[in-house]
Amino acid sequence: MNSYQKALDERKKQHLLRTLPLPPDGIDFYSNDYLGLAKSSELELAIKSALEQGLKQNGATGSRLLSGNSEYAEHVEQLIADFHMSESALIYSSGYTANLGLISCLATRETTLYCDELIHASLIDGARLGHSKRIRFSHNDPSDLDKKLKEHSGQKIVIVESIYSMDGDICPLNDIVEICLENGAQLIVDEAHSMAVRGEKGNGFVQELGLQDQVLARIMTYGKGPGIHGAAVVGPKWLKDYQVNFSRSMIFSTAPAAHQFCAIEAMYQLLPEIDFEREKLQSNISYFVEKRNKTNSSWLNSQSQIQSLIIPGNEQVVELGKKLCAAGINALPIRKPSIAEGSERIRFCLHSFNTKDEIDLLFKVLNNE
Repeated sequence: MNSYQKALDERKKQHLLRTLPLPPDGIDFYSNDYLGLAKSSELELAIKSALEQGLKQNGATGSRLLSGNSEYAEHVEQLIADFHMSESALIYSSGYTANLGLISCLATRETTLYCDELIHASLIDGARLGHSKRIRFSHNDPSDLDKKLKEHSGQKIVIVESIYSMDGDICPLNDIVEICLENGAQLIVDEAHSMAVRGEKGNGFVQELGLQDQVLARIMTYGKGPGIHGAAVVGPKWLKDYQVNFSRSMIFSTAPAAHQFCAIEAMYQLLPEIDFEREKLQSNISYFVEKRNKTNSSWLNSQSQIQSLIIPGNEQVVELGKKLCAAGINALPIRKPSIAEGSERIRFCLHSFNTKDEIDLLFKVLNNE
């Protein structure tokens, strides 16, 4: 038996083995399709219309630096930049490759990265691929960030998320921005879980607070609230030029096909028209939090569409997941190594299409009623 098989066997023994499940039937409290756009017939029609007008060929045929660029790709990127009140945008094939490419190319030997301790794995991987010193600061703790920024000189970049994917809590962005300005640090904000959901017309949490001019870069991910695929880094013109020259996950990847640019354009055209879905999602969040606060369970204090119930222990959290599934509720257990031991949880993702009856049923099962 080789070492790889041994590693798999060890995962099985510890109830940690990951598998690829098929989408289950039942009530959706687990997907990132917060606004229902992944299943939206309106978005489907908008994409078809964009395909008819914008599709010139099936494949990109090469990287953006070779044969994969087009006037249409640049048109869509300018649309993104305008929507997010930024000078430029650069599209990547996924949020992972965007984070990997952006962070790794900025992580030079002259730079120190200051990372919230709960940033996403893709941001951590980007930092690891670079040459910067990496310093973690306590989660959502501006005072700890301030202290650590003052301990070092040189070029500094702070990395946070607007809404954190596992705890669902919201970054104290006003305070973070103020501390960055005081300490001469640049700020990068991953907007993966706020894109389409927060801000006027779904433009994200940074613009909701009017802080777009105080942030170096925002990563706008499209595989969650927007219901499609891909991502874009928005920021100043020089940052796009820098990525085109130094971001390896962009330089050495085949460009997204025209289909993906069409889907992105159609999504942005639809975003201003779905205020009802955003309002319905916020209503469901408020109702869920009201129900949550009446229980004695170990809920994290989230005001977003991500709500986590802590159930320490892999076996215990898996059993609760099975109980929910038997009641027709799809909410998946999150176990180590995805998160730290002792913080295993069921993560409930709320959507605009969930009903109050579905939320009531969820709490009846959790409360053994």
